[in-house]
Amino acid sequence: MRDLSTFSLRPSKPKTPVIGIFILLLLKLLLLRYFFFHEIMWSRLAADAASLLVLLSLIELVTPSKAKGVVYWIFNLLCSLIFFASAVYFQHFNTVPTYTALSELKQVAGIKDSVQSTIQTANYLFFADIIIMALIWIIGKLLKRKPSMSTPLRKRWPAVIGIIALAASVFFIRQDRSIANEVLQAEHLGFFNYQVAAGIKAKEEAVMVASGNIDETIDKINSTEETFKYQENPKGQPKFFGAAKGKNVIVIQMEAFQNFPIHLSVDNQELTPVLNNLAKDSFYFPKVFQQIGQGNTSDAEFMSNTSIYPTAAIAMSTGYGDRELPSMPRLLEKRNYEADTFHVNDVKFWDRNKLYPALNFTHYYDKPNYKNDHFNEFGASDEELYKFGIQTLSKLHQENKPFYAQFITVSSHFPFNIPEDRMKMTIPSDLKDTQLGNYLAAVNYTDYAIGTLIDQLKQNGMWDDTVLVIYGDHFGLQPQDNDPDMVSKALGITYDPRVTRFNIPLLIHVPGIQGQEVKQVGGQVDIMPTLANLLGVSLKEENFTAFGHDLLNIDNNIVGSRYYLPTGSFFNNEIMYVPGKTFEDGSAVNLDTLKPVTDFAKYKKDYDYNLAQMKLSDEYVKLLPKR
Repeated sequence: MRDLSTFSLRPSKPKTPVIGIFILLLLKLLLLRYFFFHEIMWSRLAADAASLLVLLSLIELVTPSKAKGVVYWIFNLLCSLIFFASAVYFQHFNTVPTYTALSELKQVAGIKDSVQSTIQTANYLFFADIIIMALIWIIGKLLKRKPSMSTPLRKRWPAVIGIIALAASVFFIRQDRSIANEVLQAEHLGFFNYQVAAGIKAKEEAVMVASGNIDETIDKINSTEETFKYQENPKGQPKFFGAAKGKNVIVIQMEAFQNFPIHLSVDNQELTPVLNNLAKDSFYFPKVFQQIGQGNTSDAEFMSNTSIYPTAAIAMSTGYGDRELPSMPRLLEKRNYEADTFHVNDVKFWDRNKLYPALNFTHYYDKPNYKNDHFNEFGASDEELYKFGIQTLSKLHQENKPFYAQFITVSSHFPFNIPEDRMKMTIPSDLKDTQLGNYLAAVNYTDYAIGTLIDQLKQNGMWDDTVLVIYGDHFGLQPQDNDPDMVSKALGITYDPRVTRFNIPLLIHVPGIQGQEVKQVGGQVDIMPTLANLLGVSLKEENFTAFGHDLLNIDNNIVGSRYYLPTGSFFNNEIMYVPGKTFEDGSAVNLDTLKPVTDFAKYKKDYDYNLAQMKLSDEYVKLLPKR
């Protein structure tokens, strides 16, 4: 009979917590998959398990027995924070983040209102076990349990399992890292393996750059471009060449401004009356699409000034702010222009303090220069932005100094909260307190503020001497919060979740030139070449390498997009194409009818050309000299 005097309610000696941590983190990786892909690809569970076992085996091998409990607790907490941040990042940017994107979390403070509004209650499930673990740890301390002794077997099994798991991870990475579609690649590889694949790609590109030659790359760019027929019958002098030669230039980049509000009325209210009137007397391009990368708004600034694709691996302002970027300000400096840029936020946000010198802007005017009228989290309103800007530029005009000025608006920034006393329209009752309703009010205010700038230009005698370029930086309506059918019904339009979402407006007003609608498909890389032609700047004579084209002088076009769309996605004159795991299992939408296109085999050459062009763009920008 058992001696009851030896019986104790105290738990047995604690076991190494690796199994419990493995199960917890694997469950969290499954949760992360759900947030990313809205389903769990169970066949790829082994990829997540393998990468996780590699990390846990390393911890088990290098951590002293006495410290294992604390170390695993910290590791779980760290992973939970990373998963939480990744889920919120995906909800905000609709892209699976890599380690380079997560390194930009310092930018969150600058848009905290926007980020907070995208956090879902379910995101906090990543921390559900933390309290339980803390309680277990506290109970263990109260019971004063002693750590169990290690055995030779316990010293060996982490190495064995780690090697097997590492081999499995290597297999998965080798098998699927060639998938161009980043979302599908992440789904197949799993979160941790996806980070490793991104690191391998970055290393390979660094080796290529170290041995590269920019002149050879430019030759490859020119040779590749000759394989795509942009003009059916090339002529001598381009149309409208020099039509605005010597004119001042103002470029307005409108925050989160999609094209669908142009010429649209809601409850008999014009959403953009100023832009509608301006479009009549301007070149209006209704089929231009965003192409931004990880830097979002700052990437749009980069593209409109350089005609180079963002790499999508890092914000261009952060990764390439140390370069001497070929740009419109550099070209116009030769023509005695001063280049100034205006933005009401802190210039350090998205490292613009690096970007602007790299682009060769003469001055930048950031937050301290504006009266803070507390419009939103950034401070000053668009009205204040333009008021200060015109005061500054009018001095140059009085001195007969031509200028190239860039205005970056923020009043229509997500989450689109316009102060009641600044509202310029009445939100329909059925759209009140909805993101769609707030967005309409935000773009309506943005439009109104542009009207105040135009009025000031006319009052200061500058209107007839100024080219006005206006475009959107990226989409505004968040897809997870706005069902396309709901938007279509509310607005009386067809809202395609991709084509309409990525379609941004572009207007170029040239004094003395009759307005016209130009239906040529284009992207943000095309803005700079189009403007250069109007100003009488020949990019060919300047030996300027541009990846975009003059939209006034081409018959066909193809513009690539990645980051918000997977690499390999493109817009041409007929379709928007998005790849699957390969070209053949991709999808396409007709740009005119917004109907699916099932037979897109004839566009395979466009797909290959687009991939080659963006690869060469990455190679080119990485080979540019440092300042």
